[in-house]
Amino acid sequence: MVLLAITWVFFIPGKYDVQALVERKGTEYWELSTGSRIGYYKVESTSGDASSPIIYLHGGPGGMIKDEIIEVLKPLSELGHDVYFYDQIGSGHSVRLDHIREYTVARHVADLKEIIEKINSEKVIIIGHSWGCLLAINFIQHHPEKVEKIILEGPGPVLPVNQTLMSEVPPDSLNLRKPERSNEEGNRKAYNLRMRLIQKWAYLFKSKLASDREVDDFFTVLNEELSKSTFCKSEQAKKYKGGSGYYSHIMTVRSFKEVEDKREKLGGIHIPVLILRGQCDNQKWGFAKEYLDLLPNSHLVIIENTGHDLATGNKDRYYELIEDFISPPARTKGYSRL
Repeated sequence: MVLLAITWVFFIPGKYDVQALVERKGTEYWELSTGSRIGYYKVESTSGDASSPIIYLHGGPGGMIKDEIIEVLKPLSELGHDVYFYDQIGSGHSVRLDHIREYTVARHVADLKEIIEKINSEKVIIIGHSWGCLLAINFIQHHPEKVEKIILEGPGPVLPVNQTLMSEVPPDSLNLRKPERSNEEGNRKAYNLRMRLIQKWAYLFKSKLASDREVDDFFTVLNEELSKSTFCKSEQAKKYKGGSGYYSHIMTVRSFKEVEDKREKLGGIHIPVLILRGQCDNQKWGFAKEYLDLLPNSHLVIIENTGHDLATGNKDRYYELIEDFISPPARTKGYSRL
């Protein structure tokens, strides 16, 4: 009986009834010198104005560009911006790496740097969601001259993570509340023994114990459970589409502790930063507050009755705030520095 259990855990691939990734019509590809093949979707400017291009950085790590975010942000092209949506390495339409040890924060930063070079613009505007905020902040620590403005939505922690911020209590005036569902509940429901072993194997040996297809299908199941904590009420979550990258997720997270602490650089960076947070965001309040404390030209807006998934939760208010911020001059009425 024990032998059968061991055989199942090690050698029998898991099967998950999930929706497979379907290539988005209009997807193009960048071949980067880093070795990354990156799938992206571009919405071209419909205006004669030559405004800075916008790059959207999705969450995760290991997430992907969703059709919903393209539809919400597409009208920014009418303001004179080319808008780029790309799947980060190891996820979505982008290639999966053979050597999973290469999924690191540094690799994502290097990819972003070369993507901006390919766009061939003096400056860009970055919109980062969740993990995409971490990527944006790591990028400006090295290349602040390339960024005109930043929007950080539902930001996770500045790296390396300051664990003491986990217990930071938000001021009552913000009227923040917890979502109905927690990430811990989603993890408990989705994970099984085989996937725990695959994760542990990857962490210890930096290699694959299972195929990308198997783990990515599992990641779809996991993300569907975790997405229930990105809304104020779990019933608001929808069916999760396939395509996210599990090895990119776990190995990039593993590399968080390898990131050099360069927080002190942020105080000298005066790029305008808008921080958007849902009233019942599942990210710790202390993480958002640290951005406000470190970035001298940052401002906060709380979007009511919305969780971590801002674009789906209250897309009209979400878009309005972004449009106001990137349209010169940026309107800051209702913004807070605390």
